[in-house]
Amino acid sequence: MSRRSLRKCVDQVRVVAAIQEAERVTSGEIRVSVASFFWGDVEKTAGKAFRRLGMARTADRNGVLIFLVPSRRRFAVLGDSGIHEKVGQAFWEDVSACLSSHFRKGAFTEGLVEGIRMVGERLATHFPSAGAADRNELPEDVDFH
Repeated sequence: MSRRSLRKCVDQVRVVAAIQEAERVTSGEIRVSVASFFWGDVEKTAGKAFRRLGMARTADRNGVLIFLVPSRRRFAVLGDSGIHEKVGQAFWEDVSACLSSHFRKGAFTEGLVEGIRMVGERLATHFPSAGAADRNELPEDVDFH
């Protein structure tokens, strides 16, 4: 799947707007990475993307990556240690169930927007925004590779 095809699967403007809205109320960081077709383990590849995008370099270890492979209809949601110890495995399973229900219908943008909203709400609970002192540690753009 080409980058052009990937960009047609996901409405980047809506996803970035959802990330910005979610991050407005939290010091946490949310990223979305959309990958072309590949063979191999999605979780392992998502872990590589997590490191490549600097998700583990946030001050509070509160970065969350939603990694999507539309051509394989596979995805992974990875949260850094700071957020994971606050929310536990059940939360990630809830987010995954939400994403899965949308993705099965081919509604990738809608699934991402809803998943980002869920993650943002939980990040805001445990890592509220510091207001003007809060700095954006990672970009909001969608990573296509």
